Amino acid sequence: MVALSAPIFGAVADYSRSKKKFLFIFCYLSVIFTALLYFVEAGDVTKGMIFFIIANFGFNSANVFYNAFLPEITSRDQMGKVSGWGWAIGYVGGLLALALVFPFSQSHTRLVFPVVALFYGSFAVITFWLLREVRLPSKRSNYYRIACQRIRYSFENIRKLPQLFRYIISYLVYNEGIVVVITFASIYGATRFGMNTKQLILYFIIAQTTSIAGALGFGYIIDHIGAIKTISITLLIWIFVVLGAIFCRDITEFYLVGLLAGIAMGSSQSASRTMLALLTPDEKMSEFFGFYSLTGRLASVIGPLIYGEVARITGSQRYSIAVVLVFFLAGMVLLRRVDEKTGIQQAENWIPQSTEK
Repeated sequence: MVALSAPIFGAVADYSRSKKKFLFIFCYLSVIFTALLYFVEAGDVTKGMIFFIIANFGFNSANVFYNAFLPEITSRDQMGKVSGWGWAIGYVGGLLALALVFPFSQSHTRLVFPVVALFYGSFAVITFWLLREVRLPSKRSNYYRIACQRIRYSFENIRKLPQLFRYIISYLVYNEGIVVVITFASIYGATRFGMNTKQLILYFIIAQTTSIAGALGFGYIIDHIGAIKTISITLLIWIFVVLGAIFCRDITEFYLVGLLAGIAMGSSQSASRTMLALLTPDEKMSEFFGFYSLTGRLASVIGPLIYGEVARITGSQRYSIAVVLVFFLAGMVLLRRVDEKTGIQQAENWIPQSTEK
């Protein structure tokens, strides 16, 4: 759903100058349906799926417009630092939310959902109160017709931004590996080492904590050595994470893997967002962050399917984890084909053209 809608909504937001409005709608769509999960009881599989899908759709759609605000709140030479701070504070929020709901994790489990929804919705108010959107004049029109025209125009003229196109392809590949690790870390720990709920929560606390350090530290590194080199370093860290997951022998060693995974997660997510912003023309931010979200959502489908199939065929998740190495290695190879300086120049020299008929 996000993959299909994000490019269209992104183009509409760019043309109508309404990123903040779209951010508000999708943010609170997620808040409402997260809270409604309280009413899902044992056996309510269909209801639970519907509420979760809508909540997740709202969250990931909101992120398209949240990310697209990055160029409006900082300069291009400071994007790495600001993006890093954004991810780091987000991970702090994750830890706070985890601490808030921990008392309900063993009993009264359904209360977790309205508590998290209240937490998310309350802190989002700060954004809608303080954030000011750059308001440029735009005439009234059929925004969705214009959006479809702009998307078609973008596909037809993507050759004018070849470095951006190459980066999006590389991101699609290496993000497959990131999504798989994030999705299956707890399942891998539970099935291989028999980790219980408290042990898994401790694992995520460790990963969240080092994610803060990774996002902050590499946010500054990006601004000094460039996004391509920074992402390459983070992919090397991910490779060591995968190797550690394959060869670790007990829960203690798996905790150490989680520590390294947190650094890789925080740094790679921050650097990836910065890289896209650097290679994208200012007036196309929401639209291309929509495509960025499209590749992320495709990764969330393809990666887990491959992981699951390998685990089913081989009967071992260790082989599935090994396949993730292919994603990271292939992503690194494709990333080497991206010329960052040329891509930034192409974005800065982009000449906007009207697509309205």
